[in-house]
Amino acid sequence: MPGYEPFLLCDFHIHTRWSDGRLTLREVVDLYGETGQFDVIAITDQILMKKDLLARLGRVATLGRRNFGLREETFDDYLGEIRSEASRALRKYGMLVIPGAEVTQNSFRAKQNSHVIALGIKQYISADQPAIDVLREIRRQDGLSIACHPHHRTTRRVEISTCYLWDHRQELSDLVDVWEAANRDDLFSVTSLKQYPYVANSDFHKPKHLYSWKTLLKCDKTWPAVKRALRSNVDIALTLFRNGAWGAS
Repeated sequence: MPGYEPFLLCDFHIHTRWSDGRLTLREVVDLYGETGQFDVIAITDQILMKKDLLARLGRVATLGRRNFGLREETFDDYLGEIRSEASRALRKYGMLVIPGAEVTQNSFRAKQNSHVIALGIKQYISADQPAIDVLREIRRQDGLSIACHPHHRTTRRVEISTCYLWDHRQELSDLVDVWEAANRDDLFSVTSLKQYPYVANSDFHKPKHLYSWKTLLKCDKTWPAVKRALRSNVDIALTLFRNGAWGAS
């Protein structure tokens, strides 16, 4: 779009077959890269609690062929594949690929549930610890945290609530770097009303999720620059990516 050339088109919430996504990591990179539009994406497969019931049911349904979450013993392999694909993506598509994970806490008590994206981390972060400790560990690793779908959705879906971070924002907001103001097709205006740093992501699991809310950043195409831009939340915008065309909201 004329006037928006300096902005980077970004998606910071993407799942692959390393957890519960439909595509392999390479297929995801090619899907985004072949649009010729995306500048920055983050691979954020899920780290689950050991007693995650949904993952257990999924493993039973797939006869153990899928784990639906990252394991500590293979986390270095996961980061290694991201590094390999990041090198290929930059060379082939000019696209920056950022490593990350979504630390996912689901329990029977919905008010305890939180999902936190950890970008730029170098070590596995257990989901079996309080959310505040997850956030502190992301900060210790010099990563960046994003509160995922932090509020109730306006559309009707059969989904668990993930409002713990929002419900405890007074004690946790200093540790949360960015909040999702848009996730796939949903908008969470409460984040901007509180003037928290915000971002828009697809929560990508399958190809049709490519067409969803995304983020525009005005910064250099490097991880340090992207991290600074997200934290400062200056020169940032939300955009809807639809059928290969995109425009600022």
